[in-house]
Amino acid sequence: MTIDLRPLVVFVLVATFTPGPGNIASAVMGMLYGYRRTAGFLLGIVSGYFLVMILCAFLSSTLLNVIPTVEPVLRLFGTIYILWLAFCTARANYSFSAEDRSPMLFKHGFLLQVLNPKAIVFGITLYTTFLSDIIDKPFLLSVSTVFLTVTTFCSISFWALSCVRIGGYLHLPHVRRWVNIILVTLLVYCAVTLSGLFPAS
Repeated sequence: MTIDLRPLVVFVLVATFTPGPGNIASAVMGMLYGYRRTAGFLLGIVSGYFLVMILCAFLSSTLLNVIPTVEPVLRLFGTIYILWLAFCTARANYSFSAEDRSPMLFKHGFLLQVLNPKAIVFGITLYTTFLSDIIDKPFLLSVSTVFLTVTTFCSISFWALSCVRIGGYLHLPHVRRWVNIILVTLLVYCAVTLSGLFPAS
């Protein structure tokens, strides 16, 4: 068994740390509510991701046959959910009173990842190409899913923590305006890409 670690690590890091629904949503939550109050949402994302990776790892050959049927449904619900996140972000008043602070919960993060077909496609690609040599080794498959889940947790934590400091400047109107524009644009981009209306080249 030989696994070329360099392209594997590059593929995982690029796919995990680049902007996507989970990373952008984590950034929004971190900016609005701080890292501690965002922890439940982040754990939801990580749990959903772990479930998806476990399924991809142990059912990759089966999923390759099933995915053409379920992917359009996942794309639809995933697109709707991300657009809902964009809508909520656009309406954010950035009030910091205790009554207005209601961050998204564990279930929201979990749902975001489970309805994200990009995560499924990533998992299937990973386990049918880079990690195809361990597809019949349950222990190594389990270790790989834990590694991927930890990497994802580092990614969403990085995005959330990076945006915590921005929250202190949201009392400035021009900062609020540009933050909204950038985050909503990124979320809509994720939704449009996910919908398949503009396929990647």
